[in-house]
Amino acid sequence: MRKSRIITGLSLAAAALLTLTACNSGAPGGSPTSGTPSGSASGTWFEVSKDVSLQGSPTFDAITARGSVKVGVKEDQPGLGYLDPTTGERTGFDIDIARWIAASLGYDEDKIEFTAIPSANREQALVNGDVDYYVGTYSITDSRKEQISFAGPYFTTGQGLLVAADNTDINGPDDLAGKTVCSATGSTSIQRIKDKYPDAQTTEFDTYSQCVEQLKNGQVDAVTTDESILIGFAAQDPDNLKVVGDVFSEERYGVGIAKGDTALQEFINTMFTDGGDIWQAIFDKNLGPAGVKGEQPAVDPVS
Repeated sequence: MRKSRIITGLSLAAAALLTLTACNSGAPGGSPTSGTPSGSASGTWFEVSKDVSLQGSPTFDAITARGSVKVGVKEDQPGLGYLDPTTGERTGFDIDIARWIAASLGYDEDKIEFTAIPSANREQALVNGDVDYYVGTYSITDSRKEQISFAGPYFTTGQGLLVAADNTDINGPDDLAGKTVCSATGSTSIQRIKDKYPDAQTTEFDTYSQCVEQLKNGQVDAVTTDESILIGFAAQDPDNLKVVGDVFSEERYGVGIAKGDTALQEFINTMFTDGGDIWQAIFDKNLGPAGVKGEQPAVDPVS
């Protein structure tokens, strides 16, 4: 049985939206505690920590001086990071993780500035200080660690394939020879196809949603990225899209931060470690109904 895509039986009612508490002890890396699931469809709210102190973090110093938090995100990934073009509402697992971090640092929703940044530009945005941290299906890799640091991981998934619902030719990566595969520029997914499946043709766009449109229009044969992302697209349009095969990698999502900011790294890692109930509630709300199994991973040692 596949481990990556398991129907949990959660209903939308059972995975109701939350009011979550993230209380800080006032010391760096203070421990958050979970609240009781409740709330409304307008989004997830977190109790904001008071009198947060985080010595030795240039990022936190910049946030304090500015009085707001700048967060890099995705906004075209249903269930993970999505901006509704009609209502302007941001939803998704990654978005709520970003809100949780901000609340733990002492900042409410109205003090968060979300910025959509394409995959290829994430490292540079952090290096330039354009964002304080990035939460958006950001796989932890050694090459990225040369430029930035990561907190986490906070989620583990694997690379998968999205095809047209009536496609019977592609059932896994070994069927990609001669096929055109689309993914986001700068993603680990497109690089893996190039390295491990060189007989496939590849094309790249800034966002995965552009790839999905190409798939629907018959311009590409498959879209590849993390399966959790693909399931969200398939759930939106099950008559035309489906996820096929088993995952063929392990992707560990981390929170991108400025390189060497170990104080912030330790703070976020402690938050994840001590906030398992909050993590699970966020996951169940956003991804549980889509049938993705959720298990919080252990964080990496700070380095």
